[in-house]
Amino acid sequence: MTVVVGQRRFTNSQPPVLGSDGPCPMNDVTKQALSKVPAVTLGFWVIKILATTLGETGGDTVTMTLDWGYLAGVTLFGVVLVALVVAQISAKRFYPILYWATIVASTTFGTTLADFADRSLGIGYTGGSLLLLCCLLATLGLWHRSEGTVSVNTVSTPKVEAFYWATITFSQTLGTALGDWLADTRGFGYERGALVFTAALVAVVALYYWTGVSRVTLFWVAFILTRPLGATVGDFIDKPVADGGLALSRPLASAVIAAIIVALLVVLPQRPGRHPGQEGRTAAGGQSVGAGDRQPAPGSDNPNP
Repeated sequence: MTVVVGQRRFTNSQPPVLGSDGPCPMNDVTKQALSKVPAVTLGFWVIKILATTLGETGGDTVTMTLDWGYLAGVTLFGVVLVALVVAQISAKRFYPILYWATIVASTTFGTTLADFADRSLGIGYTGGSLLLLCCLLATLGLWHRSEGTVSVNTVSTPKVEAFYWATITFSQTLGTALGDWLADTRGFGYERGALVFTAALVAVVALYYWTGVSRVTLFWVAFILTRPLGATVGDFIDKPVADGGLALSRPLASAVIAAIIVALLVVLPQRPGRHPGQEGRTAAGGQSVGAGDRQPAPGSDNPNP
């Protein structure tokens, strides 16, 4: 991709960086083209799966190891999640640490909320999964009706961010319920459950590379499936041996996973996604911002995200 700002030309090999003090600052149009969520890359999915596993072990640490119970866990993580979402929406640009802290908060809240609905309210894993699926579909429907798309590349305004984080929270909670439903209700256990969700993700990747299925649809399917994968892996790590787990320390496992996530954020620098609606618009000096011929990203139907 070549970006022309005024009389200066930048390419993918040396892109201008938002907020940089270097000699190649971005203009206002280019800044607006960046969303407040990370670009969907392989590193994104690796960190996402680790974050969902951390959500499972971290949530279980509070509700089970510390014996706070599900209602207290829902309240605690709900307050943390709301505070981080407000901070994320209030931020002027994309901050990797803030974004991933909010994702982890949504996974721990999703873990405790799903467990509370499934166990404390007594509606079971099947009922909880169906209820959460309806909530997720309703949120996506309202988002699409309001904005005409549910692409993650459009997350650059407070309204769209609110839809995004509501969808994220429901998808994380649904993923937890699905993982428990397959492992317990269907009797697959944690190992085979993880294999099932891994196979499903492989199928999504195949659809992405070899079919024309909507990239937005594939993104959200993959996003939901990574949650039960993380849930089953987390349960496998910390559940008793008699229940098919490894019975490892939940606090220790959570600390190790958190450290790995932080290390990956350092090793794999995160960059914000690009708003597809800004492609082809005019930059400073009357020259256009182009995008080259690339494959559409998993979170966007736009061929040049």
